[in-house]
Amino acid sequence: MGRRKKGDDVSGWVVLDKPDDMTSTQAVSAVRRIFNAQKAGHAGTLDPLASGILPIALGEATKTVPWLMEARKTYLFAIKWGVSTDSQDREGKVVATSDVRPTPEAIRAALPDFLGEIDQVPPQFSAVKVDGERAYDLARDGETVELEARRVMVYEAELVSTEGEDLATFRVRSGKGFYIRALVRDLAAKLGAEGHVWRLRRTAVGPFAEAESVTLDALEDLRHKGAASERLKPVETALDDIPALAINGEDAFKLRQGRPIVLLPHVVETLKPQFRDRTIAGQDASRAVLALFQGKAVALGDVRAGKFSPTRVFHLADQ
Repeated sequence: MGRRKKGDDVSGWVVLDKPDDMTSTQAVSAVRRIFNAQKAGHAGTLDPLASGILPIALGEATKTVPWLMEARKTYLFAIKWGVSTDSQDREGKVVATSDVRPTPEAIRAALPDFLGEIDQVPPQFSAVKVDGERAYDLARDGETVELEARRVMVYEAELVSTEGEDLATFRVRSGKGFYIRALVRDLAAKLGAEGHVWRLRRTAVGPFAEAESVTLDALEDLRHKGAASERLKPVETALDDIPALAINGEDAFKLRQGRPIVLLPHVVETLKPQFRDRTIAGQDASRAVLALFQGKAVALGDVRAGKFSPTRVFHLADQ
């Protein structure tokens, strides 16, 4: 007999508005405690100094985390000019100063160089692994390591406002693996200035945005009222851009057993136009489809050769 898991069988997404001065791991633990959930995870780390959208997956929703990790993210952040730090944010040690204060015109002229698919070297203080160790651990020990540039995508980058000469606020929409602190480092260098992240807020991750987020205090209040589940979004919410396949009860039963189902030719033809090139966790997911029974997620899988073969099966308490 298997060991009974601690906690409740809770599944879904919580769109948390993470406060600053809290790590993403601490935030996940707090939400897991509020729901007394058996399992929890998050889709994309936020630095402790950053606030904003941290999607937290509970239970079966953790199976969809790799998909949300690939989602586009939007950030609102401010650069403080005149000082650079070793961590590229306000928590680091000062490593350089300058009297240069870039003008709004100069900033706007420089931003196009950071649009589209670009090469970006991660910050020294990052979670990138170097010989099995995290770069930020090496950096804290005073070591400087050579990190390889990575291809990242920037969809939008704009100067929103300025506060005197010292602060400039930006909005950026980017893809996976993009570092705001690295952008600040590189933008300052291009402008012949010094600068670091003064404040940072993530305003959207994929389908999740500020308007539907909830704070920890609000969640705690709902928990005391026995209503925390009101802020729990369905597992399939994170898969909003994946083709959906409505199935019957018999096929749902087969999929939950991990067995493939046969699709009628016209169903396959209906799905084909919705396929697009995508890679999830290093695997080809160009023909990925979400199977739904009565509007509830049953399985993620691939459609090939007239069959839907499950790769992730969801075992939800209300199914």
